Amino acid sequence: MTVAGPTTIAPATKASPSPNSIRPLEWLNFLVADVQTGVGPFLAAYLAASHWNPRDTGFALTLGGLVTVAAGPFAGGVIDRSNSKRTLIAFSLAILAAGALVLAFTTKWSGVAPAQVLIGLAGAIIGPALAAIALGMVGPSSFDRQFGRNQGFNSAGNVVTALLLAGISYLAGLRSIFFVTAALTIPAFLVLKRINPADIDNNRARGERPTDGKSAAPESWWRALLTNRTFALFLLCCFLFHLANAAMLPELGEMLARGNAKLSAPFMSACIIVTQLVIAASASWFGRMASTRGRKPLLLVGFGVLPIRGVLYTLTHATWALIGIQLLDGVANAIFVVVSILVVADLMRSTGRFNLAQGALGTVVGLGASASNAFGGVLAHRYGFSASFLGLAAVALAAFLLLWLTIPETKDAAPVPAK
Repeated sequence: MTVAGPTTIAPATKASPSPNSIRPLEWLNFLVADVQTGVGPFLAAYLAASHWNPRDTGFALTLGGLVTVAAGPFAGGVIDRSNSKRTLIAFSLAILAAGALVLAFTTKWSGVAPAQVLIGLAGAIIGPALAAIALGMVGPSSFDRQFGRNQGFNSAGNVVTALLLAGISYLAGLRSIFFVTAALTIPAFLVLKRINPADIDNNRARGERPTDGKSAAPESWWRALLTNRTFALFLLCCFLFHLANAAMLPELGEMLARGNAKLSAPFMSACIIVTQLVIAASASWFGRMASTRGRKPLLLVGFGVLPIRGVLYTLTHATWALIGIQLLDGVANAIFVVVSILVVADLMRSTGRFNLAQGALGTVVGLGASASNAFGGVLAHRYGFSASFLGLAAVALAAFLLLWLTIPETKDAAPVPAK
């Protein structure tokens, strides 16, 4: 479905945002990565050190993910309606800090469960709200470049925080990670305050094209999301991509741990850092390429390297080669995190439902990632790791073919208002 826009378009309310707001937005992406990293990968190790069994640890980790997946569309709807997106981010930082402090003071299920609910809810709001602010600041015509820069800052924050928290936990213990995570919300709050709310056009931030200086009524959610065939097919592509992708690295770590448990942890850290470094170095460039070359060619590259990666994992167990293969993971994820949101912005332009669609994308991604571990685990248990990697590669190939055959170029699918 193509959504027709009005024939005459008034300029957005502000010609361009102040650099004094753009720079804080970029650094906020960096600092938010700092905060979110602290309550993510380190939680499993913290609970294990507190004598939790693997089953209960898995339940706790799953709870936070399920809250994020379930809350995604609702959070998107709230962001669409909100005219104070800075307040939403401040609220999310506050509840994330509260969740981290609860984890620092207790490892009982009665504390861990509500902490994970808070953290999962914060995760459902922060990312889409940051994207909405970027769109509201720069408008559709510059969103691809700015969003790419934001993702580069975010990945750089992930790398810095992973190294920082690893060092702090080594010196002061795993509990210190959660105190540091709560403390990191303070600079995030300070940077958030430096974003001038007058630089955020709330109509553009929800995907509207203002007419006569006023906000048009948003399109009904079911019409914007459920009757848009291209959007539905794109969500299916994204589900298959993450169904194939999410289990690959954990399975690789599990496979290596069986042969050398001491090697697995530093290997996994190296792989994660390699991926994030690639994203940090390339996200801004991919945003610029999406602006000039279009979305679909980049998506085909990102989706295309995933089946290759799955096959390559079956051909070698050499550590240096596996870390080299992980560069492909960085390329695929850099393209996906940047370009998928640009496609959503393209398809939701003039509907006023950009953030609701972001939430739907997040839900689909979360479901695909959750199902991936179960699917890959069953294949590995019954047929071995090589068969599992090949099965995941086959799903990735199906995602590539579906994208190639059904998704058109979306960059110029709708007129772009003048900034």
